[in-house]
Amino acid sequence: MRSTGIGSFPGVDLAEALKINFAECPELPYLPELPARGVASGMIGRGIAALSGLSADLQPAGWRLTDAPGRDQLRARATLRDDLDQLEEAVQDYTGPFKIAICGPWTLAASVERPRGDRALADHGARRDLGQSLAEGIGQLVVDLGRRLPQLELIIQLDEPLLPTVLAGEVPTASGFSRHRKVDLPELSERLTDVVDSIMGTLPGLAAEPVEGPDLPPVGSGLPRTWLHCCAPGVPVKLIKDAGFGAVALDLDQLGTRDWDLIGQAMTDGLWFGAGGLSTATGDSTGRQWSPDQIAQRVLRATRTLGLEPDVAGRMIITPACGLARFDQRSAVTALRAVRKAADIVTDQLAD
Repeated sequence: MRSTGIGSFPGVDLAEALKINFAECPELPYLPELPARGVASGMIGRGIAALSGLSADLQPAGWRLTDAPGRDQLRARATLRDDLDQLEEAVQDYTGPFKIAICGPWTLAASVERPRGDRALADHGARRDLGQSLAEGIGQLVVDLGRRLPQLELIIQLDEPLLPTVLAGEVPTASGFSRHRKVDLPELSERLTDVVDSIMGTLPGLAAEPVEGPDLPPVGSGLPRTWLHCCAPGVPVKLIKDAGFGAVALDLDQLGTRDWDLIGQAMTDGLWFGAGGLSTATGDSTGRQWSPDQIAQRVLRATRTLGLEPDVAGRMIITPACGLARFDQRSAVTALRAVRKAADIVTDQLAD
């Protein structure tokens, strides 16, 4: 069983963060976000940087779509380019899977304002244009990385912390006195599928991703190339799988009985599961709240409750529940090391 991190990381030195992530996540390293460098380097900023054909700028109320790229979007794009340059230097001797996280279309639509104000979520055309722009931009990013680093088996993780809120119609309007209407399920799925299709269509071999069933032969490492991560309750697991994602990564603390039933069925059908076994909630930022044994027992308890066969349980990957930006660097290293050791414990237990 493998382990990996999720997205954000403390500090402002990407070279150091990459060095740590390769050391502590050797089977699935990833490109961390460093929001301490500024808003252009956070989850939404990286999503803004990836947009193709759409412009934005940072206003007092947050990111807003504009007619021409603003200074902050240009800074976000420059930061992403520099991050990829540093990644290129860091991975020259590495061959294998590598994960990059980008903000998903629904969290972006619920966070970015239209030119006239209020969220892009409020307007069907705006959320369609934003989603298609993001899908095209992520596809271009995959092509760029494939050209720069052909030895990497690229994995794209969409971060969608607001997806359940959008689904429930609970995103507040600009005034705060009402909520945006629910988005229909077909549209929710379509925007996610747009991104998956863009990723799967940009590099040779991706269309062979084994997400249709557990008996299909693995490609490369066998890891799915498209993930969706959400650390909120009420994640629509079936919708995510039906949209084409090969893996879903969730916070174990947010899961109820019904969620586990859906996860168990989806895993039996071929979905991989990122088990967020180390809490990153408020008050837990020491990174020492779970020992490797405790994390491992949480995951093993889930596999036994679901009655998963060892080969199906092997499609779990242990992660922190969310990003580690709130941690100090020492505690973030402790957290990644804990989930890596937990993965080793679970592997040994499943082998017995």
